[in-house]
Amino acid sequence: MKTIVPIFAFPRDRARIEERFRSAEVLEARRLRAVEKIIERVRREGDRALVDLTRQFDGISLSAAELRVPPADLAAAWRALPPADRRVLRLAKRRIEAFHRRQRRKSWTLRDALGSRLTQRYQPLECVGIYVPGFLAALPSTVLMNAIPARVAGVARLVMATPPARNREAARAILAAAHLCGIREVYQVGGAQAVAALAFGTASLPRVDKVVGPGNIYVTLAKRLLYGRIDIDSMAGPSEILVLADSTARPEFVAADMISQAEHGPDSAALCIHCADAVFSRQIVSALEEQTVAAPRCEHIRKSLAAHGAIIQTETLEQAIGLANARAPEHLAVMTRRPRETARRLRNAGSIFVGPWTPEAIGDYTAGTNHTLPTGGTARFFSPLSVDDFLRFSNVVELTRRGVERLGPPTIRFAEMEGLYGHAQAVRERLKLR
Repeated sequence: MKTIVPIFAFPRDRARIEERFRSAEVLEARRLRAVEKIIERVRREGDRALVDLTRQFDGISLSAAELRVPPADLAAAWRALPPADRRVLRLAKRRIEAFHRRQRRKSWTLRDALGSRLTQRYQPLECVGIYVPGFLAALPSTVLMNAIPARVAGVARLVMATPPARNREAARAILAAAHLCGIREVYQVGGAQAVAALAFGTASLPRVDKVVGPGNIYVTLAKRLLYGRIDIDSMAGPSEILVLADSTARPEFVAADMISQAEHGPDSAALCIHCADAVFSRQIVSALEEQTVAAPRCEHIRKSLAAHGAIIQTETLEQAIGLANARAPEHLAVMTRRPRETARRLRNAGSIFVGPWTPEAIGDYTAGTNHTLPTGGTARFFSPLSVDDFLRFSNVVELTRRGVERLGPPTIRFAEMEGLYGHAQAVRERLKLR
């Protein structure tokens, strides 16, 4: 019987491991052309394109006037939630706010002996769009993780786009979360057309400064193509987790964390790198089989593990850590004898979950850290979504007369060294008045 996930040994299977480490190709030409056409159509036709594309892709007929969800419906969705669900959302909101408040930045000024004032002044973005997917699953957590740091940063206007509801019951939690976060502008628009509408603005949807939030490949490509007209958070790819373990780890915990990401969809990547023995690999496989059989999304899990999953056995913990840093995963769970010590040696990851009692799922919902994380190895140079993503800063320079007299001559020399005599003359005009 074919195993649920392939097992590799390092360094023997180095080439096959590297193949598993490669991210799925997102810039497929056919999809790219399709998204370009959608963007151009929304730019030219505005609301009419949104109505037609919603009918085409979502199978739902809406008029332009129905694109916006009435604020009263958001409040009604909140009231309709079971009390236990409202308590959970409030708990998550409190913890996410508490963590992100520590990220606030303050403007600062440097004053020198010449009386000059050099300031770095922080200001929030004015209008931000939040995209919340809703096709495979309704994700109220996405609302909280994107809206709360924006609010903490001071963004005054939040605009949310989400596909029109096929399952009203499931969509209720998304609308309720929007109400909890103080979002009053919610639009029933999904896919690449939603990103385009937020980038250009239409008669119904406002133009925003930045679009954040995950989505499918078409949403991701639209964000890539429109970057520069708007800012974006990242080029988010499929969900991924890497569990770093040794012989002290419990196989059922390793399997459970792998499944928690594999269930997102067939493109998700769930990996385990361990420095135990072949018996441990087989124990993980058995736990995966047992837990997958009982999982409601078992088909997604099986496809994900077969196509992008792996159990990788190394000879030493050093090798395991090296492979983990090379993969730079979105989520990195550490289940070793000394997990804190191991975690300190991990450089590249979106979020690190330390020890056997820290399931990655807690980070998705109630830990308080942000679950919008770099994927596809980009944790080598990108960071999780934070308050910084909703701020911009300006440099403010204020010199005194004494300051320009002191800095003017070297500035003139510098400008002439570059052949920019207009720059030099702008300083000379000030020095004439000495």
